[in-house]
Amino acid sequence: MEPIYATGMAAKLRSQWDRDAGLGQNHNAVKLLGQDYESLRSQCQQTRTLFEDPLFPTSASSLGFNELGPRSSKTHGVRWMRPTEICMRPQFIMDGATRTDICQGSLGDCWLLAAIASLTLNDDLLHRVVPHGQSFDGGYAGIFHFQFWQFGEWVDVVIDDRLPVKDGKLLFVHSAEGGEFWSALLEKAYAKLNGCYEALSGGSTSEGFEDFTGGVTEMYELKKAPADLFSIIGRAIERGSLLGCSIDITSKFDQEAVTFKKLVKGHAYSVTAVEEVVYRGNMTKLVRIRNPWGEVEWTGAWSDDSREWDNVDRSVRGRLQNRSEDGEFWMSFSDFLREFSRLEICNLTADALQAGQVKKWSTSLYQGEWRRGSTAGGCRNFPATFWINPQFKVTLKHPDSPGQSDCSFLVALMQKDRRKKRREGQDMETIGFAIYEVREQISLSGVHLKRDFFLTNASSARSELFINLREVSSRFQLPAGEYIIVPSTFEPQKEADFVLRVFSEKPANSDFFLFVTTRYIDTAVLTSQVLFALHVHINHSLFVSRTTDGSGKLGLTEFHVLWEKVKRYLQIFRDHDVDKSGTMSSYEMRRALEAAGFKLNNHLFQLIILRYTEEDLSVDFDNFVTCLVRLETMFKTFKTLDTDADGFISLTFFQVSLTPTFQHTANTHPKHVER
Repeated sequence: MEPIYATGMAAKLRSQWDRDAGLGQNHNAVKLLGQDYESLRSQCQQTRTLFEDPLFPTSASSLGFNELGPRSSKTHGVRWMRPTEICMRPQFIMDGATRTDICQGSLGDCWLLAAIASLTLNDDLLHRVVPHGQSFDGGYAGIFHFQFWQFGEWVDVVIDDRLPVKDGKLLFVHSAEGGEFWSALLEKAYAKLNGCYEALSGGSTSEGFEDFTGGVTEMYELKKAPADLFSIIGRAIERGSLLGCSIDITSKFDQEAVTFKKLVKGHAYSVTAVEEVVYRGNMTKLVRIRNPWGEVEWTGAWSDDSREWDNVDRSVRGRLQNRSEDGEFWMSFSDFLREFSRLEICNLTADALQAGQVKKWSTSLYQGEWRRGSTAGGCRNFPATFWINPQFKVTLKHPDSPGQSDCSFLVALMQKDRRKKRREGQDMETIGFAIYEVREQISLSGVHLKRDFFLTNASSARSELFINLREVSSRFQLPAGEYIIVPSTFEPQKEADFVLRVFSEKPANSDFFLFVTTRYIDTAVLTSQVLFALHVHINHSLFVSRTTDGSGKLGLTEFHVLWEKVKRYLQIFRDHDVDKSGTMSSYEMRRALEAAGFKLNNHLFQLIILRYTEEDLSVDFDNFVTCLVRLETMFKTFKTLDTDADGFISLTFFQVSLTPTFQHTANTHPKHVER
């Protein structure tokens, strides 16, 4: 089974080093399922064929599994057609991408379309998602690609342009003009990313916002809106932030129910502008909103044909008023606060901001997981298991302003890949997090905090609630110091992968609180092989020194020393894996051993290569750590027993049997035996 561990470790290290080199950034996106747009397009052009995507076929499985499943009336009679078969002169983007290019079809993904509509307000953001140079003109090969942010990295998604059609019309999103297809192709790429079209049904606009920008979303309950919300919205729009709003439903009968003044409950709208106008001598605040349906507009004050516009300066009226039924409308800010329930603002991260803009966020991102029996402890309501959740350390060093102690920061916890799991009957878990201040002596130990700590220490802050959304985020102000963030599901034993992001306007150092049983060590995973090597090293420590306090137990300080040693091994491995393959050659291995402080003769090095390399003479991280731990243990044991320091020792049978290093060596057989 060892080659399986080695392969997994090599892949993890290689993946991390690729990302350190820039893979996963927008300009160097990860290729979904290994599909390379340029090479596939070139192949199609050379063979004069139109691309057909074998990984997202024109079959029922790509549509859905339940309401859009094979036996659904909604999918009966669906054909897959290319835009060139649907109309005479299809266009990818016609006269620029605009909000009216996005009209909803027979899929409940208004949340996604509201996000797309907001995206069209910022060309720079739009073309991070919709790369330039795509068309139905010269070089057309039936292939397109789009890029989405996914859990810390950008992913490039390749699709063919065969779209689901029913009764001669596109089944899902379409443009108002009918001959423009960028939005329909974007929706298809996002469906592929999430497994199928039906996986997109239902959601929060913030999810689309973040997958188009890599930003972080904050939510405002409009019934308790801050006094300066109008200016907050204005500044957000100026910064290029994406904004969405919705009306809560109180029962299942409210879903997409239309109010007396033509607002739709449980439906996602985009906020596209704010203005202040002089109305009857007073300044009046207005908000512009768009319904992704492309129709059904507000009929109250400041709607398209309302009388309020008659009392506004003609030039202002000409600039703002729009009488067409395109789904976009104005309303007063006071009506907006009264009629809508929630506002979502997606703040852009530094990489998405233009060079001239102020970079607002310093960002740290960590991957994590909850697993039954080891790291899925549930929330604080379950004190017996809460402590086993993953723990992350944050050091706040820079107060917001001189003379103050508080530091502002934002924490966002996001669960991964839950839409893909809908086909398996799973959906979003209920998630949240708590933040605890840690004292200096605990911080220095670097050890995962146990149950007693959480029984005797209250949290300094926590997420506002546990909720079954993809992401939970909250903004905090806490005194400078060290804290740990404990993300969790609401109930124990719920399995999921997650991403934890920490944002601050000034640098905030973040790191793992490391603990062996959580199976984390920087970018590496501790396999049973490495854990056994550490066990041998611990036994040696006990044998040689009986521990510093004479207790026979490994204390926090001793564990910290050991843990720092393993982290050092990882750094040495990284430094000497010159080709960043995730493994080392025997030549790289020799230099790495010297960097670790071991000068070995040729005979001993040959024995090490025989014992610790795979069949291709490569050394993975597991074997490298095992080798270093064994060498260090043997050297220390020898030095301890070489009391006269003459370079020779004599051992009785009793001493050999009690010495863990030699005992372990005697029971170990080489992997490769010369024949």
